[in-house]
Amino acid sequence: MLQIQTWKIVLILAACVIGALMALPNVIPQAWRDGIARNMSILPHKPVTLGLDLQGGVYVLFEAEIDVAVKDRLQSLLDDIRKGLRKAKIPYAGLGAGPDAITVRILDTDPAKIEEARTFLRSLASPTTATFTGINTNNYDVKIEADGTATLSITDAGREQIRANAMAQSVEILRKRIDPEGTKEVTIQPQGANRIIVQVPGETDPQKVITLGSTAAKLTFHMVDETVSAADIAAKRIPPGSRLLYEKNNRNGVISEDPIVIKERALITGDMLEQAQGAFDPQSQLPIISFKFDAVGARRFAEATKENVGKRFAAVLDEKVITAPVIRSPILGGSGIIEGQFTIQEANETAILLNSGALFVPLTAEDQRTVGPELGRDSVERGQYAALAGLVLVAIFMLMQYRLFGLFADIALAVNLVLLLGLMTAIGATLTLPGIAAFVLTMGMAVDANVLIYERIREEQRNGRSVMSSIDAGYERAMTTIIDSNLTTLLAGLILLVMGTGPVKGFAVALSLGIVTSVFTATYVTRLLVIWWLKGQRRTEIPV
Repeated sequence: MLQIQTWKIVLILAACVIGALMALPNVIPQAWRDGIARNMSILPHKPVTLGLDLQGGVYVLFEAEIDVAVKDRLQSLLDDIRKGLRKAKIPYAGLGAGPDAITVRILDTDPAKIEEARTFLRSLASPTTATFTGINTNNYDVKIEADGTATLSITDAGREQIRANAMAQSVEILRKRIDPEGTKEVTIQPQGANRIIVQVPGETDPQKVITLGSTAAKLTFHMVDETVSAADIAAKRIPPGSRLLYEKNNRNGVISEDPIVIKERALITGDMLEQAQGAFDPQSQLPIISFKFDAVGARRFAEATKENVGKRFAAVLDEKVITAPVIRSPILGGSGIIEGQFTIQEANETAILLNSGALFVPLTAEDQRTVGPELGRDSVERGQYAALAGLVLVAIFMLMQYRLFGLFADIALAVNLVLLLGLMTAIGATLTLPGIAAFVLTMGMAVDANVLIYERIREEQRNGRSVMSSIDAGYERAMTTIIDSNLTTLLAGLILLVMGTGPVKGFAVALSLGIVTSVFTATYVTRLLVIWWLKGQRRTEIPV
């Protein structure tokens, strides 16, 4: 049991060295970290990420307008109903959508036609349609009165499904917008039925988070209606099927918003966008947004540009025309650029919004707070003092109780803290105030395994075993208890990690990692130290 193969010794030492290297950026000055990042970026140079409660940041509470999602879902069904009734040659009138229902009057009173209309409306809730519309047979009720008035009303289950889908999509889009690279360790989580909490550590501008979160980012492409004259626009004589918007222009440094009339029908929509990014035009050196469509969007873009050479093509973002150039030639590759009055920052931010997708429901900021770093700095200092005090007291206790073997346990405890900090740094875990509490708790748990082993060694020695036999039996027989106790604690930590949010999850991460590192140091590092001690000379007494 006490014999460890050479390759295992190498792995133990390598794990300790790698853990120390990972933890090193947390104790070296910022200037050194910057130098490592510039010259030897392959080496660890990023310290552990501090949570909102430690380094400060921004807290924003968004509220989702679920009623808008319900209305949009009903509006999306109007075209399906219109096309279906026309295809079935069922005359109708008064088709329209209310807050929670669609009504239409079937003009043909023939019972066969009424039944055909009922069958068609119910088919909208079939599994095939549910794939595209998000509805099922429990989400809509269909009723047709004796006078032919049909009602397709949404049920409570249908409303709940729309709410759940809207919230899940909104959380994912917020995450893509606020943390597109996945390095900020932001916290984005639902609260209640229709609210979303966003916490961004290290951020100082809440308005930036609000803008990213509340911007719809709905991109569409339309043809410009060039039949409308300036006089018609001034008189607000906009023909049916067109609408009046405004285009931002820069003439000799003077920014203006000029009226422009576009066709109502969108030829291409933002959900066909595959990628967008901010860049510079190689010729003009002005900021632009380059984009690439998916297969469907590329085909529609090619058809639109081929059929409308010489006409203006408008890109509309959230009801504002950002550019409306003249199509000079067909664009067949599915890629293009959007030129507008951008700064490079605006171009990059717009590209992030477009890549994340349009919001399914509007989000409004109900509450915002900026958390300063003063409280966090004080918490870090107090946490450091608590950890240091706990470390010193535990170390003194182990030395007094177990003498030389207590020193081995103290060395393993120090290695455990280094490995825990290195692991949290390596995986990008966020250190919160509860996480510091888990660090302090881990110190007591780290020597718990050594206490079990040493007490077992004492017991075996009292039973008359030799030095080697007592140590061997101590490690072997205490292992079952160590695994059982730490495994149950690890399971509790994993449950907190999966089901918890915010500070609870921060505590669970540090606790779970601490259990892994403490078992490793208690069973392998101390064993290695004991073996080296035994090999020094012939031992007749165990200093424990």
